[in-house]
Amino acid sequence: MVLEQKQQLATTRVLPVMEAFYTLQGEGAHTGRAAYFIRLGGCDVGCHWCDVKESWDADAHPKRTTEAIVAGALHYPGRMAVITGGEPLMHDLTELTASLQAAGFQTNIETSGVCEVVTGSWDWICFSPKKFKKPNPAIFDKADELKVIIYNSSDFAFAESFVPFLRSDCKLFLQTEWSRSNEMLPRIVDYVKNNPQWQISLQTHKYMDIP
Repeated sequence: MVLEQKQQLATTRVLPVMEAFYTLQGEGAHTGRAAYFIRLGGCDVGCHWCDVKESWDADAHPKRTTEAIVAGALHYPGRMAVITGGEPLMHDLTELTASLQAAGFQTNIETSGVCEVVTGSWDWICFSPKKFKKPNPAIFDKADELKVIIYNSSDFAFAESFVPFLRSDCKLFLQTEWSRSNEMLPRIVDYVKNNPQWQISLQTHKYMDIP
């Protein structure tokens, strides 16, 4: 049993990091806040419009220890860490989030919710489901924010399908897929005007031309 615990600890101390950088959160409920992004490698959801497909292969990215990841974050004054991917919950994030919180960071995650277990200690969970793979219902009562990417008109009904299962205080966001903005943004505007429980999320970092 002790050996199994040591082996498990070893697997969670090292994570594949595609990139880590300090910027502003461009989307969702925390838009405009300074944030340290930690993008982990690995994803099996397969969104055809994904703008970080290079993150899909976990083995393509260098492994970094928890200590090194946190040390990188501490170089900057902001104390909000956003774990993203890929699909970050493919990894056990218990140790990473504990170490970040011990260092004074708010821990946020963006996840498609497809994984069986939600590991880690989170101050904010952004649930961003995708049609390409069904989410696990375990994510529903943990989500602080629902953010659905609108690629075509059927995505509005897809977004609404999750609302009955979420907490009443979960924030609801619709966000156009970037390449479809000219067509879909006016439709999102009209939808939110008619369904004011929703808000629009824009990829403001792309408008500002920052990472």
